[in-house]
Amino acid sequence: MKRVITGAIALPLLILFVLKASYVLFASFVVVLTFLGLSEYYRMALPDRRAEGVAASLAGALIPAFLAAQDRIIEMVPFRTSATLFAFVLTIVFLAFALRVLFSFRDVRSAAVETALFATGFLYVPLLLTHLAWLRALPDGVGWIFLVLVIVMSGDTAAYYVGSNLGRRKLYPSVSPNKSVEGAIGGLLGSLAGTFVARLTFFPGLTVLDCIATALLLGVLGQVGDLFESLLKRSFGVKDSGTIVPGHGGILDRLDSILFAVPAAYYYALFVFMNR
Repeated sequence: MKRVITGAIALPLLILFVLKASYVLFASFVVVLTFLGLSEYYRMALPDRRAEGVAASLAGALIPAFLAAQDRIIEMVPFRTSATLFAFVLTIVFLAFALRVLFSFRDVRSAAVETALFATGFLYVPLLLTHLAWLRALPDGVGWIFLVLVIVMSGDTAAYYVGSNLGRRKLYPSVSPNKSVEGAIGGLLGSLAGTFVARLTFFPGLTVLDCIATALLLGVLGQVGDLFESLLKRSFGVKDSGTIVPGHGGILDRLDSILFAVPAAYYYALFVFMNR
């Protein structure tokens, strides 16, 4: 319930920001979210390496910063493609922290785990969240951002109310004991309803097939993203990823569904919607 209330309070401000912010400002917002999300991740994953966690968060925030500005960087520096730029940035960041672990490990038996946790952070938050900036840069990018938010929020709200009132069968009790099969199905139906509302209001370019495909694809991935973050928190032995929103958890608790849904929205828009 807290999550639903928080979303309702933040939604008008988020709508205004997406509508009015320039691409540069929006991309900068993604960079800030990346830093905050990574900071929470490393505090959970590597609580004894606070200094390295802050440095890794700053380095990880460079990934969306570089990739969001890829066109201008490619003009100034002789990278042949954005893929080359991405490989360059990710390689530098990974090698820097692999070397850090190599020369500062405390227990040789945990060195591989620490390296893997550092690398997972770079892939989990910066790589996935960069797609939010890329999505904003597409034609109809604002509409796609709103569509992702509608699918995730309507699905989240429907899952909560259906699960609370009709939930009987546990969905994945070892990861999230409170989620039910009925709630998950209700969430997908809520996402489906949300896409048709989007089609009738701010995104008339969607076809009926687009509505069904995006609702199911993004709705399922959003729920999987929520479960994945729950898995990480259980593995790290924490209840919330952070306390940036008092009483409501951290940035990752707010972004968990979007992290998995937004790449799918970007590639659907790029390969399907824009190629008809």
